[in-house]
Amino acid sequence: MPALINIILPVFLVIGFGYLARWKLGLNDNAVDGLMKFAQNFAVPILLFRAMSQIDLGETFDVRLLASFYAGAILGFFAGLLGARFLFGRPWPDSVAIGFATLFSNAVLLGLPITERAYGTDALGPNFAIISIHAPTCYLIGVTAMEIVRNGSGGGLLRPLVSVTKSMVRNPLVIGIVLGLAVNLSGVIIPQPVSDAVNLVAAAALPAALFGLGGVLCSYKPEGDLRVVAWIMLVALVLHPAVTWTLGTAFSLSTGQLRSAVLTASMAPGVNAFLFASMYNVGKRVAATAVLAATASSLVTIWVWLHILP
Repeated sequence: MPALINIILPVFLVIGFGYLARWKLGLNDNAVDGLMKFAQNFAVPILLFRAMSQIDLGETFDVRLLASFYAGAILGFFAGLLGARFLFGRPWPDSVAIGFATLFSNAVLLGLPITERAYGTDALGPNFAIISIHAPTCYLIGVTAMEIVRNGSGGGLLRPLVSVTKSMVRNPLVIGIVLGLAVNLSGVIIPQPVSDAVNLVAAAALPAALFGLGGVLCSYKPEGDLRVVAWIMLVALVLHPAVTWTLGTAFSLSTGQLRSAVLTASMAPGVNAFLFASMYNVGKRVAATAVLAATASSLVTIWVWLHILP
């Protein structure tokens, strides 16, 4: 119970404040959109830049860590995809969008603040290693699967992959990570005034993002096939972290690596699940409901994983 109250609840209260502000206190869609643009396009990339510029690359980028997390993610994708198709009879394109929801954990907006509150800022190194390839990996899997079920494995696959690659290259999160790695590898010394400014913006990143996330979730209406939503929640909140925990234990990950990998895997589907469904205009209601319901439910499941972890 102390973990629920002291570690998890403050994070979800900030999300709740954003939800309440959008629902009852006059914060309109434009204000929420502006706040999320500040958080996702500037503040969080600055946070990632700072982290990647200071991280110990040799110690942090461990193949066993990435294998534990992404094996669970990919298994979750196929569980979501095949479950939607064969258990619930959804069309293949809808099934891919559902699979993407079980693949894409909210590693940044939820994973970072939960891990930081649970284990401290120094514990975030493995989180950043996972995040550094998270969006490109998930979109590569999702776009490839969607184009195969829509067009077959023949022509038509290269163009969307090129489009997504271009989008990833322009993505502020990716740019922040790449620039941070460049500073890290080059040994460039950042001037103190610039470093202080970076620290100020980075400190605002997660609170702003969590508050904005609450406002975004307020616009999602719970509708659609609740059986499918329950399946998404089971895969995302239980199967993915369970596989990651099993593999991480088998691979003898350090305590810090295991904590970061499992907690990140246990996060609810991110808003990107809805954005992916919207990109192809399939499964949007289910994706939106799953993001909302899983985020609320993860308040309990994260608490359980915190008790299981060493």
